[in-house]
Amino acid sequence: MNSFNPPQNISPTPPLQPIVPAYHVRILSDEQLQAFRSATFEILDEVGIHCPSPKAWEIYASNGAHVDSSSQIVRLPPDLVLKAMAHAPRFYTMGARSPEHNIHLDGTAMYCATDGCGVETIDFETRQRRTSRKDDIAKMARIADALPSVGFYWPIVSAQDFPTIAPLHELDAAYNNTVKHVQTETVMDEAMARYAVEIAMVIAGNKQTLRLRPPLSSLICTIAPLAQDVGGMEAALVFAEAGIPVGFMSMANTGSTAPATIAGTLAIADAEIVAALVLVQLAYPGAPVYHSMMPGIMHPRTGDYLSTTWEVDISYPVGVEIAHHWGVPTLAAMFGPDAPHPGWQSAAEVASSLLLDALCGAETGSGMGLLESCTVLYPEELVLAADIYHRVRITAEGIDTSREAMALDVIKEVGPRGQFLRQRHTRDGLRRLRFSDLTAQPAQGGGWLDPIEVAREKTKTLLKTHFPAPLETAQQQEIQRILYSAEKHFAVKE
Repeated sequence: MNSFNPPQNISPTPPLQPIVPAYHVRILSDEQLQAFRSATFEILDEVGIHCPSPKAWEIYASNGAHVDSSSQIVRLPPDLVLKAMAHAPRFYTMGARSPEHNIHLDGTAMYCATDGCGVETIDFETRQRRTSRKDDIAKMARIADALPSVGFYWPIVSAQDFPTIAPLHELDAAYNNTVKHVQTETVMDEAMARYAVEIAMVIAGNKQTLRLRPPLSSLICTIAPLAQDVGGMEAALVFAEAGIPVGFMSMANTGSTAPATIAGTLAIADAEIVAALVLVQLAYPGAPVYHSMMPGIMHPRTGDYLSTTWEVDISYPVGVEIAHHWGVPTLAAMFGPDAPHPGWQSAAEVASSLLLDALCGAETGSGMGLLESCTVLYPEELVLAADIYHRVRITAEGIDTSREAMALDVIKEVGPRGQFLRQRHTRDGLRRLRFSDLTAQPAQGGGWLDPIEVAREKTKTLLKTHFPAPLETAQQQEIQRILYSAEKHFAVKE
């Protein structure tokens, strides 16, 4: 099964609208940043990281790391960490099918992605809860393609109807339904990564474009506390060899897989991420990488994972500053609320972290569209999240304080006890103001429509009307060949 777009209904993909802050904030002092770096040095040198990959052992050991193959513990001296991290690029480009939608990570703007890896969907038609499937990824890719707030696309849920090679089917559904950059967070196997690189080559067209403007990037999660996954790390090496950006995310959980303090959680998370970044730079110096923290907190009474509590919010922008202190871009955590359905809680849990991430200079961030701690897709939640995104984007722009914007001449003309309705300046100014297309929508008979219902209707409309430019027929056929080959490979392997 494949989800190709009807070519007769091609819709233009709107230009991206990244968050471009006019001002910035600092949360950590230079001394605090150095304290985190020192903590990472101490953890990696004296405690080490559990690494079950013999391939990684060879790379680490040949560059001066201490590898104990019996315990599978690797310890990294501080000078080795510094030497390796010095090769990591600060800026690079994440390409897209449409060159106009390339993302330039140059430190001036922040681009956000959908969330990913969800396992359940509130059905688009029946509104019943069910397991996710490939068609959900395709439909949400079309919605994401239509929203200028979405800079790049994570396959938002898992293709559980194609269990053998689900990550590759997720890429197929994504590339056939958006012209934007795609980032995989489910390719966690060396062989699977090689097939993913083949798909990326089909999209890029040639090796030079794949390296200069890679249409695919990868996110690999570490294992808390202080461990690496053999498949994930060996997949990361495959991506890095091809020039595809690869990042590492720690989801250390305060109180269970991390200490019961925010600072302790961030310290252990940074050590996990940096150990993985070092491996990539030792193997392929200069390979594009990024740093990502998404810590959570264990609920003290239930043991549940919570991602958007009062205290965890500050860890996301702090993670941005720690990443930049190492000299690499960041994928900042945001959205991914714990709320069980769209509403007050889902909105309240995301706005502050998104704004702080942007003002701290995050290049990218993810988490739009899923609820229940990033597990359940409500289709309209992506549209609701886009509204919050634009509120933050406009707030981050700052304010125009020019003489014209202050309207001093108009104020003088109207004077005391006058009114501004008849002024041309008023008509022109109101036309330039930006308003939400979800809130303050008049209802027939008076009052206002429910924004959640408006978001549902907008979602339905986009699914009926928005069809981005499809892949060329030859590209579609080549990806189908790759999927067929991968299916045979992994079926024999099983």
